[in-house]
Amino acid sequence: MSLSKGFQPLYKQVYDLLTERLVEGYWKPSEPLPSEMALAAELGVSQGTVRKALNHMVAENLLERRQGKGTYVAEHTQESSLFRFFRLREPQGESMIPETEVLGSSRRAPTKEERKKLGLEGKTQVVELLRVRYLNGEPAIVEKVIQPLSVFPDIDKQTELPNALYILYQEKYGISIVSVKDELHATALPKEYAKQLGLPAGSPVLMVERQSINIDGRVVECSQAYCSTENFVYAVHLK
Repeated sequence: MSLSKGFQPLYKQVYDLLTERLVEGYWKPSEPLPSEMALAAELGVSQGTVRKALNHMVAENLLERRQGKGTYVAEHTQESSLFRFFRLREPQGESMIPETEVLGSSRRAPTKEERKKLGLEGKTQVVELLRVRYLNGEPAIVEKVIQPLSVFPDIDKQTELPNALYILYQEKYGISIVSVKDELHATALPKEYAKQLGLPAGSPVLMVERQSINIDGRVVECSQAYCSTENFVYAVHLK
């Protein structure tokens, strides 16, 4: 197989082709990729070009390097998902693993805003999942998660949900969340969530609106999380 000669750099063409294979499930999570030499021979490019493409994919958490073993398709585990995507922690503290209590889920028609965010058409329904997340035994977050049934068929029939939903998305539905888009708002705690957080209605909280993005660029989940900031902070480490 050879790549086209054009305006796009060769490494970017290799990146696009390999990413497309991941999207199509050509390689499964935790499966090793062929060696750089083998991929270079198949694609008709230099080993350095393949390495540059793979380095970009590793940087974007699509792939992972394993010392002495090679390059593997990234796999969501509870630890990797929570440490990478869970932002709440104690001031100046390390990343924390939350405990999760599911309060319930139900099917309904999506709102106009949810349709727009998730790119939904027709009569597609969504599942609204409500859960509380605890840190150090204290309720810290009330989270409403919207899951399209067109992407996650019968997800509301799952008897047990993992602490990190992205594990379920990858293992059962072939959806790999590679990035999220968060928007933060200072707001008053709605009355319906006051009991769950143990705070008076109207208390100042941080509201995080999140869009979870699949490897193919689609937004496949959106959520609203009301976070208590009495003992915890939203922390991001930029490199």
